[in-house]
Amino acid sequence: MNKTLRSKPPLSITARKARIKTLLSGVNRVPDALPLSTEDTVNLIEQHRRCKGSSRLPFLIVAAAYKAAKAELDGRVLKLAARNAANGRASALREIQIRLVGDDKAVTVCEMKNKAVLRGDIDRALQKIAAQGRHVQNYIFITSESVADDIREYARSKYDETGGVEIAILDCIGFLRHFLHLFHRLRKDFLDQYQGIVLRGPDSAVSQALKEAFLALRQAAESAD
Repeated sequence: MNKTLRSKPPLSITARKARIKTLLSGVNRVPDALPLSTEDTVNLIEQHRRCKGSSRLPFLIVAAAYKAAKAELDGRVLKLAARNAANGRASALREIQIRLVGDDKAVTVCEMKNKAVLRGDIDRALQKIAAQGRHVQNYIFITSESVADDIREYARSKYDETGGVEIAILDCIGFLRHFLHLFHRLRKDFLDQYQGIVLRGPDSAVSQALKEAFLALRQAAESAD
């Protein structure tokens, strides 16, 4: 006789918090321990991105990087403003606007894409810039996919056409690696910021399993000989 398969009931909020607390106790156990190297940090993030349900992590990676470095960028405080996708769904957050305090102009916009950047994406970005009526000097696509040479060249060609709007296309991990080497002493600050954003995120955006996975991966990385 066939047995009916039953899914396990979801964990209660109390149980979920207890699991996170237990995993947190294994992170940063030695206060004066040597921080992870840049490459070990990048490897940790790559491992987390390979987990199931990680499609929104590129946004969190970039947000954590700018939050970690805001005090280092020319002494200017940067404000990060998350923008919704065109359909207005809060779950579809995908852009970061970087603004200087006291300046109402968005000088840089980062847009995360979990697919290859195409010419149409670049054209739509320029349309958004024109529609906003703000002088965006730098529009950065950060993608989880490789960047085709013809697309990179198309983006480069827009600089003269737009009178100085620069379009850049970076792969997510390449961006992070460059950032951590540039701000080498902030690599632990980046991890702490990323961890905080991941843990504070609603389960609809960052699942419980994804939160637990990061803490377990970080503990393992920091415990490695």
